[in-house]
Amino acid sequence: MRVVLDTNVFVAAGFNPRSSATRIIEAVRQGVLVLVWDAATRAETQAIIEQIPPLNWAQFADLFDPANEVRGPLPRDAFEQIPDPDDRKFAALAAAAEAVLVSNDVHLLALRDALPIAIRTPRELARALPDS
Repeated sequence: MRVVLDTNVFVAAGFNPRSSATRIIEAVRQGVLVLVWDAATRAETQAIIEQIPPLNWAQFADLFDPANEVRGPLPRDAFEQIPDPDDRKFAALAAAAEAVLVSNDVHLLALRDALPIAIRTPRELARALPDS
């Protein structure tokens, strides 16, 4: 399964090694999930992680496999109903990559039935993963 991970998933995993977010990160590491990304989502994730002193970008950098980078224009205009413009890049990437957007963002989750993409919380997706 292809996934786009919102920055909040990385932050949650960094703070709680027993969280559903950590389980998602580990599933990416094990190849159970494929993290798709683009330059904008990677840059935001890295910038946020580097601003939070207990977190370390090095623990996540290897997840951004160049083979899974999506390049080219993304359909951000199709997601203008998302109030936060910074969240639109994640939704547009999920749409372009035909991936599930994984997020704890309440604004995205509130719109998930109205958007043309699948959005799951880390907990919801972790429950669907095979036991490791």
